[in-house]
Amino acid sequence: MQSAETVLGVLRERGRRGLPLERVYRQLFNPDLYLLAYGRLYSNKGAMTPGVTGETVDGMSLATIERIIHAMRRERYRWKPVKRVHIPKKNGKKRPLGLPTWSDKLVAEAVRLLLEAYYDVQFSDRSHGFRPGRGCHTALREVVDVWKGTHWFIEGDISRCLEPSSHCSFR
Repeated sequence: MQSAETVLGVLRERGRRGLPLERVYRQLFNPDLYLLAYGRLYSNKGAMTPGVTGETVDGMSLATIERIIHAMRRERYRWKPVKRVHIPKKNGKKRPLGLPTWSDKLVAEAVRLLLEAYYDVQFSDRSHGFRPGRGCHTALREVVDVWKGTHWFIEGDISRCLEPSSHCSFR
């Protein structure tokens, strides 16, 4: 079995060349991919938060990875329900938060690694949101370095306009 970095490198190259993404499901049988996913997740504070099964990162083992791969091979892996909690916001309201099980987090991260390797290279260099090594700081750096003639930016939040009780008129 190839290392996870080799697999991701091949997917990146296929994405760069515009070749189709094929037989990616079988990459979910690669234990090295789950170890890479574990390395990305274990230090997150939320990794110790249990979902509906009570499973957390401290129960992680190679046997857990083998169990997941066994279920994947037989197309028997089932996502567990997400535990729903409400956390307080600064304005006094509460916001819903979903807490998946550790196994579901691990599988989701493995899938994210595969899809990101293929699709990220196809995105515009001007796209900064939710991408590895990019964010608001890289976007601001680009504005300073590239957008020399820009004097004003207007930012607005229209998300509340899309709610059913909204008074906005552009539906």
